[in-house]
Amino acid sequence: MSISLDKLKALRKQAGLATAAPVEPAAPMAFVGAASAAKPAMGDPAALPVAPDASVSSPASDTAVASRLTPLPQKPKTESSVFGWVDQIQHKPAAPQDGAALRRLLATRNRAIAPAQPVERGPVDRDLPGTEIAPGLHLIEAFIPQAIPTQALSLAFSKRPEESVAPQDLLFFDTETTGLAGGTGTRAFMIGAADWHHDAARGEGLRVRQLLMSTMGAESAMLELFASWLAPTTVLSSYNGRCYDAPLLKTRYRLARRGDPISALDHVDLLFPTRRRYRGTWENCRLATIERQLLLIAREDDLPGSEAPAAWLSYLRGGSARNLRRVGEHNHQDVVTLAQLFLRLVQAEADERAELALEAER
Repeated sequence: MSISLDKLKALRKQAGLATAAPVEPAAPMAFVGAASAAKPAMGDPAALPVAPDASVSSPASDTAVASRLTPLPQKPKTESSVFGWVDQIQHKPAAPQDGAALRRLLATRNRAIAPAQPVERGPVDRDLPGTEIAPGLHLIEAFIPQAIPTQALSLAFSKRPEESVAPQDLLFFDTETTGLAGGTGTRAFMIGAADWHHDAARGEGLRVRQLLMSTMGAESAMLELFASWLAPTTVLSSYNGRCYDAPLLKTRYRLARRGDPISALDHVDLLFPTRRRYRGTWENCRLATIERQLLLIAREDDLPGSEAPAAWLSYLRGGSARNLRRVGEHNHQDVVTLAQLFLRLVQAEADERAELALEAER
């Protein structure tokens, strides 16, 4: 509580000190054991009112009264531009930083940065094989001279003993795609096909044709041209193509709003008869293993099929065409291998049936 000067005089008069001199306000004080301290004004911090001691019952001088008062502890002050005097915030000193770490930091900041040297690069290899027959679509053709089988090829190895196919009706095909997940987001950027063909200038042989997209917009032209290679009598042959390549192409035809030319055709998948005959003979029945163990074909500088998507996407982004050409070589060998494997399976089945017939005669 605070008290005015007139009231203090009236109190002193009642105590017999009416003639005492006026008393100036003292420094900020508080009663010892008082419940609360006096609140300073917003102006001068020294101009604090004095609270009377209720326990004083005899006359006393200003000095005696001041001696019974205890000064309030003062906090360091700082001035705010808006609210006047406010308590100063005391911050704990920061922990000393490791000297070695500080030296490393200073060395890093003061290190001169060497100017970047320009990377000298030659022209990017962008050459693709074949002929560009449509914008972004390349046709790659090859011809391997060999005799065309003269008789119909039995499909007994594929659990179809009563059926056979004319050699020139077979179309061996394989695709290179942007991934193995399937679905609408996966597309074939290369289609390879091989068939036995009689050429007027080169004679009999295995004709290999490959379609390669170098732009996304060439897919429609590629699908149209591949469909022109198919006839109602065509029999497709692949290695796991019934489960992967054919469904993928069917999806791409539907998305391109074109008729599906594949579903109506017969399809002989060589993976399943190969597994039945050679399971357990070698470590697996992958096409590369069958080539090496059964057909004695050794590939050189072959790019694995798993790296084909990266090679094509790199080319689309302006990269080199070297790995994309290797994809084409891999695809070429795949369809050539399919033709040889088909003949080997037909011959193995015929030999087995001949042996069983001899044993039955004995």
